[in-house]
Amino acid sequence: MSSTAFVHWFRAAAPYIHAFRGKTFVLAFGGEVLVDDQFTRLAHDLNLLNSLGVRLVLVHGVRPQVEAHLTERQAEIRYVDGLRVTDENALACVKEAVGEVRVEIEALLSMGLPDSPMANADIRVVSGNFVTARPLGVRNGVDLLHTGVVRKINAAAIRQRLEDNDMVLLSPLGYSPTGEIFNLSLEDVASAAATALKADKLVFLMEEDGILLDDGDLLRSLTVPEAEQLMAEHNDLSDDVAYYLPCAILACRQGVSRVHLINRHVDGALLSELFTHDGVGTMLAPASLETLRPASIEDVGGILQLISPLEEDGTLVRRSRERLEMEIERFIVLEHDGRLIGCAALYPFAEERAGELACLTIHRDFRGNGNGEMLLEAVEKAARAARFDRLYVLTTHTAHWFVERGFASASVSDLPAQKQTLYNYQRRSKVFVKHL
Repeated sequence: MSSTAFVHWFRAAAPYIHAFRGKTFVLAFGGEVLVDDQFTRLAHDLNLLNSLGVRLVLVHGVRPQVEAHLTERQAEIRYVDGLRVTDENALACVKEAVGEVRVEIEALLSMGLPDSPMANADIRVVSGNFVTARPLGVRNGVDLLHTGVVRKINAAAIRQRLEDNDMVLLSPLGYSPTGEIFNLSLEDVASAAATALKADKLVFLMEEDGILLDDGDLLRSLTVPEAEQLMAEHNDLSDDVAYYLPCAILACRQGVSRVHLINRHVDGALLSELFTHDGVGTMLAPASLETLRPASIEDVGGILQLISPLEEDGTLVRRSRERLEMEIERFIVLEHDGRLIGCAALYPFAEERAGELACLTIHRDFRGNGNGEMLLEAVEKAARAARFDRLYVLTTHTAHWFVERGFASASVSDLPAQKQTLYNYQRRSKVFVKHL
């Protein structure tokens, strides 16, 4: 990567770095990550997130390790609906596997080799009996024995560790008040922990890039209703999607802000998913990622960043910070996943029952997705609510865009009288009007 490309990427990542500080992320991964020697690379990325102030809860699986132990003992391996029948032999193997995997993860997160991404990391990892469980019982006539389901997560205890800057490691084991031990599924522990902690993100590392469409393209984002419709209409979802998507839906329904499904085989996939606006996997959100709202004084800096490139090339008239602060109540802003990506303003000429649409701007990375139309519709709605019968716009570069959306050519003399006195003849902006 060239130095210019690096600077551009780092600047693009800055809003995410700021937004993630102090947030809680739950990351779930299967035991395959350790079997395939992928955890060292993942540890580097976890160290980076930790250094940026992200509070991390790791949930690991042990399925391949348990299978290996059972095979060594020549013990029976039994599943019902994808859930292990955990008899005494299997439970012993689960406990062995959990101990081995937990120690290995703690060791890899303790590395501090010079000239490596883990140099001077000083990551503290804590584990404990944070998960209370109960038996799952009988399924399809089969008693699952020591296989359980999460009953409660000790969220207060976990939060205390996170506030002490510790990384919390949860294993797929739960304990009952009577001292019993239960084998739990990775997805159950991760979803329950994310819900109890009101996590900002739940991330599942899986075998695929995310949810793939019929043509093989990656579905980058979807809402909970869209995900439920997808599950209802498709009975051919991959095993991983069939496992994780219901848990993702449930987590979002219960208050988790975002759930991400990403490929464990892609080096740096976690960072790419979190710090780029497109990501590399599938993100599930409770509702639409786009939010329209009135601008506030806190948005002034973000609006200035949006409009400054268009002021530089002459598309927009320059606005000072002072002017923008004075006129901020005229603005509507558009956010994508909490990031300000667009704005527009409505200036009233109430006596003439007219309004001016101004400063319609969309961040270059989010153009072509209907975001401009969304802002235009919002301004038109506000103009109609104010009982305006026409909406004017002055433009030097985007005449066709407005014509395609119902605006007709007009002259300076058609403008409201006050606006005529402010018209800049040096810019020679074209005038368009839309009757509401």
